[in-house]
Amino acid sequence: MRRQQSYRFEDNESTSYALRMNRRFSRVESGADLKDYFDRGDIASRENRWNFEVAWEVANKVGGIYTVIRSKAYVSTEEMGEQLCMMGPYKESCARTEMEEMEFPRGNPLLDAVNSMRSRGYKIHTGRWLVDGNPQLILFDIGSAAWKLDQFKSEMWEKCHIGIPHLDIETNDAIILGFMIAEFLEEFRNFAVTYSQTNELSPPRIVAHFHEWQAGVALIVLRTRLVEIATVFTTHATLLGRYLCAGNTDFYNNLDKFAVDEEAGKRQIYHRYCLERGATHLAHVFTTVSEITGYEAEHLLKRKPDIITPNGLNVKKFSAIHEFQNLHAVAKEKINEFVRGHFYGHIDFDLDKTLYFFIAGRYEFGNKGADIFIEALARLNAMLKHEKPDTTVVAFLIFPTKTNNFNVDSLRGHAVIKQLRDTINNVQQEVGKRMFDTCLRGNIPSADDLLQKEDLVKIKRCMFAMQRDSMPPVTTHNVADDWNDPVLSSIRRCHLFNSRHDRVKMVFHPEFLTSTNPLFGIDYEEFVRGCHLGVFPSYYEPWGYTPAECTVMGIPSVTTNLSGFGCFMEEHISDPKSYGIYIVDRRYIGLENSVQQLSSFMMDFSRLNRRQRIIQRNRTERLSDLLDWRTLGIYYRQARVKALQAVYPDYVDELTLYGSRNNLIFSRPHSEPPSPTSSRHTTPAPSVHGSDDEDSVDEETELKELGIK
Repeated sequence: MRRQQSYRFEDNESTSYALRMNRRFSRVESGADLKDYFDRGDIASRENRWNFEVAWEVANKVGGIYTVIRSKAYVSTEEMGEQLCMMGPYKESCARTEMEEMEFPRGNPLLDAVNSMRSRGYKIHTGRWLVDGNPQLILFDIGSAAWKLDQFKSEMWEKCHIGIPHLDIETNDAIILGFMIAEFLEEFRNFAVTYSQTNELSPPRIVAHFHEWQAGVALIVLRTRLVEIATVFTTHATLLGRYLCAGNTDFYNNLDKFAVDEEAGKRQIYHRYCLERGATHLAHVFTTVSEITGYEAEHLLKRKPDIITPNGLNVKKFSAIHEFQNLHAVAKEKINEFVRGHFYGHIDFDLDKTLYFFIAGRYEFGNKGADIFIEALARLNAMLKHEKPDTTVVAFLIFPTKTNNFNVDSLRGHAVIKQLRDTINNVQQEVGKRMFDTCLRGNIPSADDLLQKEDLVKIKRCMFAMQRDSMPPVTTHNVADDWNDPVLSSIRRCHLFNSRHDRVKMVFHPEFLTSTNPLFGIDYEEFVRGCHLGVFPSYYEPWGYTPAECTVMGIPSVTTNLSGFGCFMEEHISDPKSYGIYIVDRRYIGLENSVQQLSSFMMDFSRLNRRQRIIQRNRTERLSDLLDWRTLGIYYRQARVKALQAVYPDYVDELTLYGSRNNLIFSRPHSEPPSPTSSRHTTPAPSVHGSDDEDSVDEETELKELGIK
């Protein structure tokens, strides 16, 4: 696949970023960021324009799309206000904490449509989502329409010739939800037309945005019933692509060779594939989250995306540049505390010279790149022994899987360390009291007066309790069927057993991190802040929120040119590595070369001293503007505008008509180095000050060290 023409950070008189998007998939040029349209729906209300966003994950935390919808809710509401409504299935366990139920105001066509649906026997919940922005919600109780399932399936067969197996519960639920939403939107349009005529408003212009194949059922129904509503369909990952990558398939080099119908049939997902492909082709505008996913959709779904809509995050900037560095130091100390407990009796390495690497996500061993991560760690172990024996790397693998509770040895280690700390604190208090009393009497205290025999006995008892004959465990839990577990099998094959001689230590934590975790006691976000490097060498990753989250928190990360995030960064930054984004080539070179490249990246990072790592974290954090929804949300708007113009040819975007900013403008701190495009010698320089103190790096020093006047 051809490399995209990049849009880059550029220096101009106002030191702004100007973003240009590639036209590889007819990507729309961005003339402004979404902040230009933040009017709480004022213009949309005057234009009588409505936006509905439909996804299975609305107020329903079951996958990564939940993060997309939830994080985008704020900017969507700032743009559309009360003209925006999100729709999904009603799941009581989630809705109980995610939704505040309330009715729409009288006279609102939304209320009329809801009441009409309720009169048919459907159970519908309305209210607001308890997230930033508080968008309006309509959740449909699937069970209330289950009695019409056969009727819905019959219509799907008669109009689309797509048959749904009776035993596929997930698809049955998607069919019910899709028809309920389609009927609601049809009713809403009818009431909106009547409301507009009564109040002498312009005709309503309605656009509905559907995410993934489950929501795509409603799109198919709307289009086959010829309802005049503009539609946008976004696939975050193709259904067949996930299944193909789950096997040992050379996926990207054979995309044009797959017999898609046959492959879907082999995996018993042909009906789901047909629904996804039908929604793709019936949508007025089709989008994907990355170019790599667009390339995949072009071959598997047989349609090129009209617009690429990258995923963003709500970026919270700090007023001072050192604030996120302080958070890193605090979180790192909490991880240090875990390491002391887990490796008790084997703490023969300096925690000040210890680096924390991690990988996290769904337990897809090959797709997430855990296989080459462990192999590269084995090679890093050998290189560190030879070149930097005083540096230690602790690698955390966080993949949720079935377990039989915590590892007893891990729990015992934390108890032993707590006992030692409590004992030392008590002895310190006693020694301080004796020192005070001795000095009060006018005598200089001696060592024998301060540290008495019983104190030494207490300390020795704790130290003897810390002795262990076995090596520290590589996992914090007892993994079910551990002999066949892919991570543990790979660790055994690479002989990474946490011996005293190993410079790479392994910790497999088979559950997600929460603040109630008895071993770590920190949540995932705080854990990420405390680590030094996130490693995500994924083979199949349509976008990749984990490296994006690292970036906005100022943590360098490793990604690949097969992930949406990696392609995005490679396109926008001429020298990603100097900005803490290491991109492994998993597409154009062989697996062995990819492993060598990954181990080389990790070794290069291990060679950096503390000052260089601080500078790199500063530079990584500056890229967060690029991933903010205020920047990337504009492409969702452009997709909706394009769909509206397909259905309503007379529609003209008002702000485009009257003009808006020509460039994306970002404020940035005075200490920011030149842009990645114009900067060539950007690798952090070795320290010339002879100090590795984290607090010793300020803006002026950084400028001098980076060679910037």
